[in-house]
Amino acid sequence: MAAAIGHAVSGFGFLEEALKRAIFSLTRQGLGEDVSEKELEKWLRRMEEIADDTLGTLIDSFIASAKRAKADDRQTLADELTGIRLKRNLLCHASWRPGSEPGYWHPTFINTRGERYPDEMNAKDVRKIHADTLRISRRVVSIMRATGIEGELAGDEEE
Repeated sequence: MAAAIGHAVSGFGFLEEALKRAIFSLTRQGLGEDVSEKELEKWLRRMEEIADDTLGTLIDSFIASAKRAKADDRQTLADELTGIRLKRNLLCHASWRPGSEPGYWHPTFINTRGERYPDEMNAKDVRKIHADTLRISRRVVSIMRATGIEGELAGDEEE
């Protein structure tokens, strides 16, 4: 179970990077070719700020950017990203207790609305979350690539 959770958490890290790069591409595309120096500087400052954004904030920024860019199937992707956000919070913040059957664990977690996660989970459940996270990440990357602008991150260096 611990290995499955570790893999799932690494998938969330990959999703964060994909979102940052997609936000870079979508927002840069939205500036257009005739962007003023002032607008470009403001945009660059924002791109530096997203380096520290949380997954939830990145999801919100990406959804807004995808909406402005009229990305295909953005509502379905927005719904999936919202679901992944909740699962990330569960996996990363829960206290895990043995479940009622061998191989099952109960995540003790109360979300910001005071709700408890009711179900026990096993490694297969966590591996599905990991697979879903990677599938959604690939979709985010495909939206980035469709802009024709490879997303960059603050700190990326040219070789």
